[in-house]
Amino acid sequence: MLSRRLLRIKTVKSLYSYFQSGEESLSRSEKELDTSIRKSYELYLMMIALIGEVAEVGRERIAIGQAKLMPTEEDLNPNRRFVDNRVVAKIEASAALADAMTRCRVSWKGQEALIKRLYQDMSAAPYYKRYMEAPEAKNEREAFAADRRFVTDFLSTHIEDNDYFEEAVEEMSMFWVDDISYCVGLAIRTIGFLNENSADLSVMPMYKNDDDKEYVETLFRKALVNHEEYFGYIDRFTKNWDFDRIAFMDKLIMLAAITELIQFPSIPVKVTLDEFIEISKYYSTPGSSVFVNGILDKVVVSLTEEGRIAKSGRGLIDTTVSKEKKSTHA
Repeated sequence: MLSRRLLRIKTVKSLYSYFQSGEESLSRSEKELDTSIRKSYELYLMMIALIGEVAEVGRERIAIGQAKLMPTEEDLNPNRRFVDNRVVAKIEASAALADAMTRCRVSWKGQEALIKRLYQDMSAAPYYKRYMEAPEAKNEREAFAADRRFVTDFLSTHIEDNDYFEEAVEEMSMFWVDDISYCVGLAIRTIGFLNENSADLSVMPMYKNDDDKEYVETLFRKALVNHEEYFGYIDRFTKNWDFDRIAFMDKLIMLAAITELIQFPSIPVKVTLDEFIEISKYYSTPGSSVFVNGILDKVVVSLTEEGRIAKSGRGLIDTTVSKEKKSTHA
């Protein structure tokens, strides 16, 4: 399932796209946000299925070797540990994964060259050689654990920070390239739940629940509808700055944060501040997190005095000190 942080990031990026393009259709922008979220989920499914595609290349190589006119001993008696990997077999046989990918209409079809290159790189890697040459496990549980560890090693070693893989994925969908690391993590988490007795994969849903779907839709819509008012708070506390010269992404991150502070009574203030400050570290300029933290702290005080922040339930937790400020006082 897609985390609230990713939903916040998707919202900020969609706000950026909306303002930069001069888009005036709220419904069209909401559809684009929905597409962006759906594409992330599709990539998560693709990351799980990828190892099966690579294993199929291995099986083809074995078949080619055995079909030679003069096969070697290695051709006739290949090491099948990878192609017979127990975790790979469960992934390939997963009805839940197959159904989800069919519904989303995604597959690795047409990416044969990419899959073959991944197989070649993997088969030359030290962790692959250790896995293939390791002695037989003492029991099925240990054997399955070793197979599972190999699959997660493949994802963390050959997919994250892989330039040619990123290029190929970006060509498949412009929505995917920034989500590779996150989706790899989700795939590893899903595979980590598998054991030798698992009947099928527990494929995560796109949203944890209906609340998350409503949350991201409301956050985006309310930010756009109220952006002039909420920008006013930012302007008020940046009087010594040229508002037009403040990093645009900083403005949008603070816009989304103010929207969440006001519109979501059940979300603690500290959660909102920490989440958007963290986002600013990765999606804005160096030093943005300190700037965003300082402005949002002032905005929180003002909104509280005006009675605009009215928390309830878990939102009543004392959360007025952000992570950046807390670390400053430590």
